[in-house]
Amino acid sequence: MEPPATPPTPSGLREQKKQRARRHLAATALRLFLERGFDEVSVAEVAAAAEVSKPTLFRYFPTKEDLVLDRFADHQGEAARVVLARADGSTPLRALHAHFQAGLRAHDPITGLNDDPEVIAFQRLLYGTASLRTRLAHYTAREVELLTQAVEPAYGDGRLGARLAALQLVTVHQELGRENWRKIASGRGAADAYQEAAGDAQRAFAVLEQGLGSGGAHLT
Repeated sequence: MEPPATPPTPSGLREQKKQRARRHLAATALRLFLERGFDEVSVAEVAAAAEVSKPTLFRYFPTKEDLVLDRFADHQGEAARVVLARADGSTPLRALHAHFQAGLRAHDPITGLNDDPEVIAFQRLLYGTASLRTRLAHYTAREVELLTQAVEPAYGDGRLGARLAALQLVTVHQELGRENWRKIASGRGAADAYQEAAGDAQRAFAVLEQGLGSGGAHLT
């Protein structure tokens, strides 16, 4: 007979409650934005629909844009985690390339290669709203900082070299995602576009390996 499960601690329960509240707010906001358009829905309307006050909403999401971009927070630091968890003998660049290719095979929305109607609707909202694209730069900057810290020990040129490498790695990942999204937005299916997307990634990371290899053998 298995021992009874340990009940959550009060702090654990509070964290669960906060996470449920965040998910509820984000889901409510996204539903309204998709129905009426991002610029046509006010923060007050989102708060009212979610049955919370505006100050409560802003405690969870500093900006209106963060209500949409919250799902990017789940991936924040992902590149750095891949680098830190890479197998012995692997390299940061090759580990990230393998991770991106695995994402393509799984049609992970973060790669842009996903034709689920809900994902397509989200991507249209993101790329069709100027303020969301601008706010996304905040998440990009944080991603670069985290990746810089992760690759610096493996990179022989110090922090500047590591940061330049991280900038290139993050940019390539984002541009591949945008290119894949353009394929989907043109009406192609994810399965149909897969081979082309995988080839694009192969060429992009090969270019990175050639360029970054001249700056530090440890990175490639």
